[in-house]
Amino acid sequence: MQETLFKALQVGAITLPNRILMAPLTRCRADEQHVPSDLMAEYYAQRASAGLIITEATMAMEGNSAFWMEPGIYSEAQVAGWKKTTEAVHAADGKIFLQLWHGGRACHPLLNNGNTPVAPSPIAITGDEVHTPEGKKPYVMPRELRDDELPGIVIGFRKAAENAKLAGFDGVEVHGANGYLLDQFLRDGSNKRTGQYGGSLDNRARLLFEVIETVCDIWGSDQVGVRISPLNSVNSMIDSDPIGLSTWLATRLNDFNLAYLHAMRGDFFQQQSGDILSPIRSHYKGIIIGNMGYTAKEAAEAISEGQIDAVAFGTAFLANPDLPARIKQDAPLNQPEPATFYSPGAKGYTDYPSLNG
Repeated sequence: MQETLFKALQVGAITLPNRILMAPLTRCRADEQHVPSDLMAEYYAQRASAGLIITEATMAMEGNSAFWMEPGIYSEAQVAGWKKTTEAVHAADGKIFLQLWHGGRACHPLLNNGNTPVAPSPIAITGDEVHTPEGKKPYVMPRELRDDELPGIVIGFRKAAENAKLAGFDGVEVHGANGYLLDQFLRDGSNKRTGQYGGSLDNRARLLFEVIETVCDIWGSDQVGVRISPLNSVNSMIDSDPIGLSTWLATRLNDFNLAYLHAMRGDFFQQQSGDILSPIRSHYKGIIIGNMGYTAKEAAEAISEGQIDAVAFGTAFLANPDLPARIKQDAPLNQPEPATFYSPGAKGYTDYPSLNG
C-alpha cells in the first residue's frame, strides 16, 4: 500500500512528485538579525526529496519574534538569505513553500527590544516558557490590539508574501495554527474581544481571511496553503467547539481555491480530542494535508482511504534527510535528538546520516 505515498499529486499550480511532505519545524538557526544562514540552505537541500518542503515559521514583520534566532522575511538581507535556500533546494529538484507567521502573544519583550507582545485579548500564555537570550522566561501579558491596527498586520503579511516571491519560493503557507496570532483570533479561548474581529465565527476568522486574501492577491490562490490546528492546545489554546470550528473553516476556505489546507489532526498535550479530519474532508473540496504523528503505514492507509491527500512529517523528516527513500526501502529511521531541536550549529541539524552515508 505504501506505493500510494509515491504517486504524484497536483497541489494548486504545483505538481508534487510524492505525498511525503516536510512539515514546518522551527529550528532557530538564523542569525540575531533573523537572517537565514548558509547552514539552513544545506539543511533544506538535504531534504529536497520531500514532495514539498514547508519551511519553519518565518516572521512576516519586524518586532514579533517568538523564538530566539528564528528567520524573518521582512528585510533585504533576509530575502537574500532565503534565496540561498530556495536555490539549493531547486538545484536538488525540490519544491519549497515559505510559512508566513506572526507570533502574537507568544512573543516576548526580551526578543523584541522591550516591546509588549500583541494579541486579540489581554490573556497570557500559561504553563510554559519562551526561549530568550537570557534563558527560558515566562510569557507576559499581551496588549490587546485595536481594530485600527489590524490593517497594518494585513499589509505586513502582504509585504512578506512579496518578499517570498523575490526570494524564489514556489509558494507560501499562511500559519493559522498552534496558538500564534491568526489562530489566537480564530479560537474563542483566546479571543474575547467585541466588535468586528470578535464574537461570531465570521468575526473571529476575519483577520485570517483578510491575510489569506491579500497573500493570494500576490501569489495567486493556487500557490497558497493554509495551516490550522483546531484541537491543539499548545500555547494555552482552547476552543469551545473545535469540531464546529473545523467544519465551518473547511466550508468557508473553499471560497479561496487554495493550493491546499494543512490540518493538524490532534493535540500535543491531549487536552482536547476528537475527529476533525472527517468533517474537513466532508466539507472541503480541495487538497488536504494531514499532520501529527503519522507513521508511513498509517499515512498510506489514510491516503488510500481518501481521508487526506498527503501527509506532512515533522520529526521524522528532521532526523531523516532522505525520508522518502527510507520509506520506500522500509529502512530503519534515525531517531531525533530533542536536545538539539533549537540549539545553534550543525549538531542535530545537518549531521543526521542518510542511507548512503
